[in-house]
Amino acid sequence: MSEILCANEIRKTFTTRSETLHVLKGVDLSAKKREVLAILGPSGAGKSTLLHILGGLDRPTSGEVILDDVPLFSHSDEELASIRNSDIGFVFQFHHLLPEFTALENVMMPRLIGGSRYEELVDASKEMLETVGLRGRWDHKPGELSGGEKQRVAVARALIGNPKIVLADELTGNLDSSSATSIWNLLFRLRDERGVTFIIVTHNEELTQKCDRVLRLANGELTGGK
Repeated sequence: MSEILCANEIRKTFTTRSETLHVLKGVDLSAKKREVLAILGPSGAGKSTLLHILGGLDRPTSGEVILDDVPLFSHSDEELASIRNSDIGFVFQFHHLLPEFTALENVMMPRLIGGSRYEELVDASKEMLETVGLRGRWDHKPGELSGGEKQRVAVARALIGNPKIVLADELTGNLDSSSATSIWNLLFRLRDERGVTFIIVTHNEELTQKCDRVLRLANGELTGGK
């Protein structure tokens, strides 16, 4: 499998009045096409910081991320936003659905922001909700959905633009065991059926057992797992 993403010597430092925090200390990472890669580590290890940098949501203090041969941080913030909208899907622990909009409208939102017309997106968004197991639920608002259903909407939203890679941050951290297992199984099915690459950060070691690879982040450094 060829690589879809490479991170080279990623460092992230935060400076306060009293100290300098070295959160990431020269992280190297690669992800292959059609791979589910887990980054495992305790809370506070820097997993979310790393994921935000991999997705271009934050810039590293030094280092570079290359997505499908495109170096992200040579671009302006505006150009980065365009790359994120077209090439990268995000799923967060707190699904960040907009409560006043339906499931269907939440799935459409990234493409609407990108300039697509509402009418052009309806069928594809319904199909995506059906793909994640929410057939017939597209008119429900987030307040009418369970925690697992909300995360399925978030997964559908991440996939609607056919991104090259999906980054997920503790996506099952607020779910019960059954719902968490169901969501993880969904990701593997989407990898197999749609060829999606996933990078998932988590502290749940049990749920990483099916992943293609598991890396561990501790003290700002990344080490190999399986």
